[in-house]
Amino acid sequence: MKRLLPVWFGAYRREWLAGDLSAGLIAAVMLVPQSLGYAMLAGLPPEVGLYASILPVIAYAWLGSSMTLAVGPVAVASLMTASALHPLAVAGSAHYVMLAGQLALLSGLMLLAFGVLRLGFLAHFLSHPVVSGFLSGSSLLIAVGQFKHVLGVKVEGHGMLETTLGLVRALPDTNRTTLLVGGSTLAFLWVARRWFPGWFRRAGLSPDRADLAARFAPMLAVIVWTSLTALLELDRTSGLAVVGQFPSGLPTFPGWDALLPSRSVLADLALPALLLALVGFVESVSMAQSLAQRRQQRILPDRELLGLGAANLASAVSGSYPIIGGLSRSVINYAAGAQSPLASVVSALLMVLILLFFSSLFHPLPHAVLAAAIIVAVSSLIDVQAFRRAWAYDRADGMSLIASFVGVLVFGVEAGIVIGVSLSLAVIVWRSSHPHIAVVGRVLGTEHFRNINRYRVDTLPGVLAIRVDESLFFANAMEVESRIEALLAADDSVKRVVISCAGVNQVDTTALHMLTTLETDLARRGIRLDLAEVKGPVMDRLRDTEFGIRVADRVYLSLHDAMAADFKPPVR
Repeated sequence: MKRLLPVWFGAYRREWLAGDLSAGLIAAVMLVPQSLGYAMLAGLPPEVGLYASILPVIAYAWLGSSMTLAVGPVAVASLMTASALHPLAVAGSAHYVMLAGQLALLSGLMLLAFGVLRLGFLAHFLSHPVVSGFLSGSSLLIAVGQFKHVLGVKVEGHGMLETTLGLVRALPDTNRTTLLVGGSTLAFLWVARRWFPGWFRRAGLSPDRADLAARFAPMLAVIVWTSLTALLELDRTSGLAVVGQFPSGLPTFPGWDALLPSRSVLADLALPALLLALVGFVESVSMAQSLAQRRQQRILPDRELLGLGAANLASAVSGSYPIIGGLSRSVINYAAGAQSPLASVVSALLMVLILLFFSSLFHPLPHAVLAAAIIVAVSSLIDVQAFRRAWAYDRADGMSLIASFVGVLVFGVEAGIVIGVSLSLAVIVWRSSHPHIAVVGRVLGTEHFRNINRYRVDTLPGVLAIRVDESLFFANAMEVESRIEALLAADDSVKRVVISCAGVNQVDTTALHMLTTLETDLARRGIRLDLAEVKGPVMDRLRDTEFGIRVADRVYLSLHDAMAADFKPPVR
């Protein structure tokens, strides 16, 4: 029986209950409009967003390791879903909904497989600059795409350029009522985000409670404009677009025929599912770790993979679409006093009640209000400072961020992140193939050796001591050999070369061949090759090779020992 219960259940404390119940209630009420809006952003019927806030939430609560992370529909996952499915089906159609469930299924299976195989390291291929550029580009794309709902116009086209041009052409057709509703909501939410927390703090609320109170602003806007729309019948008299009727009741299992993709669909959805899995994992774990650190808790990455995988499988079987850990959801959950995943379970159960008995309250909800809330929500993810920091610290990281950002805007979300990752990997290969090689000498009065261009050091006549700050492998072996030969050509008095291997963690077959050839060639020229500070695992592999045998008595524990050793010219 214990195996069927979540890990956190056994350590649950009675004093946590009040916080979990209140957090679950607040989250359920505040996240209903967000769930509706993100489902529509994904091109799905609005009720699908509510479905994604029930079974997936419970599944993650059972298997995830975070005590406060809240999963569900989020902006980036919605955009990635829309980007993957728009070429395959008409948005909102039954076929489109079926494909969304299949995308969630594939993403969930991949996450589960990564968790079982402990492959969480795969997400490390998404560097922080790439993720930051991807999120900023996606957020800008989402924000621009939502302005058609604020203006009340129809805009066709995908991508930043087509959408922007479409908005400009459609400006004369702007619906004034829609613009009033959307524009006033945008202004109100911007003021609320910028000024409300400070006002509430000055009123005596703690910082956490002030931030939570300010986050009720979108819900207040929803209540006001939904009520006015229903009372004044703005949808009928002014053409204001509203959510409209959607089915009440619980989600139903779509059936195996609708859930299992065909081979052709599998080929179309495999890459988007993989990218959703990786991006979802990185974003969810980052948020979970940030929240856990505030309470000195631990996050288990492999458990997070299992929890997110199970959540996406639950989303698929409930007719929904891919979900990940949400920034706003998690912050609301944490600030509302959540102490354990029970808060998310309470939120999911309340969402059931809303679907069963109160869904009609949201029928007059204007699209313009949801669009304004989404624009303000995603604007916080556009991180200009991240670019400035990356560019100032490392131009290569800055270029990766720009490539990911521009790639999303120009070529789409999948292409953007692939471009960013590809450039990051290319930078790694380039750096590894051009290792830093320093000529070193002894720091005056010490046994330490440092770069001769950075410190005042002593060097020994006829001795070239260098430090290679990279593992030796096929991509850089010839570069290392060329650098040594260039240094020898510049000083024909050198009779001894000492290589410090403190930064060498591996020597592959190509590098071993290079060292063997180099040592033999130097010996013919009357120059001895010595090694120092070779790591144990590296020496274990070199010991029984031709090179290892030849230099066995010339491998020193430290550069100090190597320099202090008696010099004997090599045997010709």
